[in-house]
Amino acid sequence: MKYIFGFLLIFPFTLQAQVQQLLIGTYTSTTSEGIYVYSFNSTDASSKFLSSAKASNPSFLAVSANQKFVYAVNENNPGTVSSFSFHKDSGTLTFLNSVETKGAHPCYISLDKKSKHAVVGNYSGGNLSVFDVNGDGTLSEAKQTIQHNGNSVNRQRQEKAHVHATVFSPDYKFLFVPDLGMDKLMIYKADSRTGMLTAAENAEELMNPGAGPRHLEFHPNKKFLFLIEELSGAVSVFKYEEGKLTLVQNISSHPIDFKGAKGSADIHVSPDGKFLYCSNRGDANSIAVFSINEETGILIPAGFQSTLGIHPRNFTIDPSGNFLLVANRDSDEVVVFKRDISTGMLTDTGQRIKVPRPVCLKWIAL
Repeated sequence: MKYIFGFLLIFPFTLQAQVQQLLIGTYTSTTSEGIYVYSFNSTDASSKFLSSAKASNPSFLAVSANQKFVYAVNENNPGTVSSFSFHKDSGTLTFLNSVETKGAHPCYISLDKKSKHAVVGNYSGGNLSVFDVNGDGTLSEAKQTIQHNGNSVNRQRQEKAHVHATVFSPDYKFLFVPDLGMDKLMIYKADSRTGMLTAAENAEELMNPGAGPRHLEFHPNKKFLFLIEELSGAVSVFKYEEGKLTLVQNISSHPIDFKGAKGSADIHVSPDGKFLYCSNRGDANSIAVFSINEETGILIPAGFQSTLGIHPRNFTIDPSGNFLLVANRDSDEVVVFKRDISTGMLTDTGQRIKVPRPVCLKWIAL
């Protein structure tokens, strides 16, 4: 405020737009071209199409630490993984190279802390492969492939090993690999210099029969690991310390009286560490919301939100923490929800991003 000649002058306050860039990976079995890039405004949840890049079934993406490169699995048989350079100024991708993943239907890729090595999980292959990342962003041929062998009680879905994720610990010393087919969470030590993997001291965590472990995420305080089980539709909560896990809770991600088919998919913790979210497919088509006891890791159900679409896969919380975006594969759109930071609950913004068969959402911070 400022006074001139006794008059109070009030200068208008303008909230600067917080614009990020959003990468959307898709299945290309219908009309999708591959990877789509949108701008996203974290003040009003509006979005704008920027570009697309041709790629075959880029169902999961990873962004390098310097945000100059993007990596996409190509979920085919045989499987491949592709590298792209990313241009922030224009929001465009340029294809660099593609190499085989040494397994069928790769479904997950992660990068180590310095983005010097990449690890890809092959779902149908039941294995994971390690790659060097070259200085120009291209990928080397696979330097290590680890094969899982085993099965579990669900003979339709667990007839053999099915690697579903490759997630580094917060300090990047360990790699956690949920195997849906074996009902096991495999744990590897990661060599930061070479990227090579070896079995950890506690090399595996056995899940409940028929659980189907799929995706996982660590709490921001690094004390807890949350794992979503696709087949059981439940969440396992583990206390975490130096590569070792202790189960503290297993809780359904569906209402107590839910009777339909289950098929949970993705799991994320809010940036403030207060809430956990899970996506449920099958007959639920919902996001489960839990509050987190940050001292014990225990989850308390807070509610459920329809995804307002069919078959939600990956979802993401925007960098501001104010919005949650859900990729509804079978209704061909990303639905944007406002997130109440005090209760964790979601409300529809009315904003939609129309994309054919979206399945993966990743952010580029500007």
